[in-house]
Amino acid sequence: MPTLVRERCGPLVATALLVCAALSLTACGEQRVTAGDAPNTPSTPSSPATPYVEPGAHDGAPHYRENNAFRRPGEMSPASAKDARREADRIEPVLKRLWEQKKWDPKTVRAALLKLGYEEERTGRRGERLGGKLTVTGMTARFETDHYITPEGARVGLRVHDDACVTAFTQKTNYQVSTNGPYLEHGCFEPPSGH
Repeated sequence: MPTLVRERCGPLVATALLVCAALSLTACGEQRVTAGDAPNTPSTPSSPATPYVEPGAHDGAPHYRENNAFRRPGEMSPASAKDARREADRIEPVLKRLWEQKKWDPKTVRAALLKLGYEEERTGRRGERLGGKLTVTGMTARFETDHYITPEGARVGLRVHDDACVTAFTQKTNYQVSTNGPYLEHGCFEPPSGH
C-alpha cells in the first residue's frame, strides 16, 4: 500500500514542488511587509514625474506658474533696477527711524515720505494713473487660525518707473524695504488673490 500511494501521489507531489519553486523564484528581491511591520508614516510612491510639471513649480503642481502669474512681478530693466535701489536706500532710513520710534501708522509714514519730495499717487475713476508715485496704505488682512486679522502698520509702494517699484512695510514686529517690477493688475503691491 505505501508503494501504491507513492506511485499515485508522485506526479502530484512533483507538480506541487514545481509550483512552490516557481513561486519562491518570482518573489526574489521583494520585501514582504505584514500589518505589524508597516511603518507609521505614509509612504511616497516612486512614480516618474508627470510631463505637465513645470521645473521649479511649487509643490510640483501642474501649471503652477501659469495659474499664479498674477503673483509674479514684472521684469525691471537694469537701469530701472538701479534707480529703484537708489530710492529704496532713501526710504529705508526713514522707515527704520519710524519703527524705532514705534510709529508705523499710515498717516505718519505717508507724512515722513512726502518730506523726501515724493508726490502721492492719484488715480482716475477707471484706475488710470493721473500723477504722483507714492502710495501708503494700511496692512492687508490675513487669515490667522479661524478668522482674519489686520495688523497695525503701513505698506508703502513707490512707482519709480513703469517697470520698477520700491515696496516696503513697517509694523510692530519689523520693517522691510525691497525693489520689484510692478504686478500685472495691482501695481507695486503683490495682489492678495487672483481670478
